[in-house]
Amino acid sequence: MAFALLRRYKRSPLRENAPIPYGAGALDCVVLDPVRLPLHRAEVSVRDVHGQEVVHGQTDPHGRFAATVAPGEYSVAVTAEGFTPVRRTFESTDGVRTALDPMALEPAPTPSMPSPGAWRVDPDHTAVRFIARHIGLAEVHGRFNRFEGSLWIGERMEDSRLDVVIETASIDTGVAQRDAHLCSAGFLNVAKFPHMQFTSERFVHRGGSRWTVQGVLNLHGVSRNVSLDTRYLGIGTGVMGETRTACSASTELHREDFTLDWRSMLQRGIAMIGATIRIELDIQAVPAQ
Repeated sequence: MAFALLRRYKRSPLRENAPIPYGAGALDCVVLDPVRLPLHRAEVSVRDVHGQEVVHGQTDPHGRFAATVAPGEYSVAVTAEGFTPVRRTFESTDGVRTALDPMALEPAPTPSMPSPGAWRVDPDHTAVRFIARHIGLAEVHGRFNRFEGSLWIGERMEDSRLDVVIETASIDTGVAQRDAHLCSAGFLNVAKFPHMQFTSERFVHRGGSRWTVQGVLNLHGVSRNVSLDTRYLGIGTGVMGETRTACSASTELHREDFTLDWRSMLQRGIAMIGATIRIELDIQAVPAQ
């Protein structure tokens, strides 16, 4: 019975104040931010004494989280972007609802920023990926294999600049016929538009390690404003002793904003990419030589 409860509630946390199933105990907790306000969408993980995760979920708009687990000892870990994780232990008792003291998160230390000056995007440790729907069903995952970029770090991080140029013909979805369609005149038209380019206009700090990099993307001969949701990952040292800085970023593009018309593609039998495309970047940069 206990194992059945673990399997059931690992998939779905308990709704607060719901009846407690026979042979189980309940957990209630509240997560607060540094000014003691409810923290929405904090990640909550409940693990048993063996370190096995039995429940995972997020807090509701009131900062609350509830779950049912089999009787026994557990640890609770609460994490949220920009905050230091908090951990507690508790014992689940058959038929008892255990309410933990409020769990208040504190701001995480701000990562060290890269030194001002010119940096070069390292293509060997950088990935430019995209995800799109295939005829409205499964997802198509792909990447661009050839690109280069430069990063200028200002005395104020907000004054920094990023410039990335991508070879459109380097698109790679793992299917040669599909890649040929995507390179054709009806889609990327790589013969006429061999490159796409993103040039930032400003960096906006959103708190903690989160930034928004606002700029212009030129694709298919059309320029549009784009905002990259960016997470700064800090400074590190490579295997050769070189200094590296890293971030991850993502955005969503609408194909028709760049005159990539799915209707004309349907007429020619190229119905493989949905109207919205998610772009994901993992970027490492090293000081420019």
